[in-house]
Amino acid sequence: MRVVGLDVGTKTIGVAVSDELGLAAHPRETLPRRGDAKDVEAIAALVAAEGAARVVVGLPLTLAGEVGPMARRVLALAAALEKRLPVPVETWDERFSTAGATRALLEGDVSRGRRKKVIDKQAAAFLLQGWLDARRSG
Repeated sequence: MRVVGLDVGTKTIGVAVSDELGLAAHPRETLPRRGDAKDVEAIAALVAAEGAARVVVGLPLTLAGEVGPMARRVLALAAALEKRLPVPVETWDERFSTAGATRALLEGDVSRGRRKKVIDKQAAAFLLQGWLDARRSG
């Protein structure tokens, strides 16, 4: 089952897609934010093109695990996706996805300019991989 993972930011949405077996997440692209309605349509087109069976949206909880302003915005987008998409949409705690992706890119000696271009889709892959691993283990 192919799964799409989304790392939603204020300016961009990082996209990752799993392999068909649901074992590995792969960074795919970064979409510019253009407003929820246009974002939902762009994501719907991507889900259809990928033949995805599920969408996992990273939920940026506060460090205390609470829903803050950004998490509320993401929940609103997730609700709009649930109404529009023919597949399940769920959220996944992504508090440390950008930090984890940045650490991996630094360890890979990726230049600052290149990191800036790929961090959103790498963060999406990081959060989707966490979801895949949790699902597999349990």
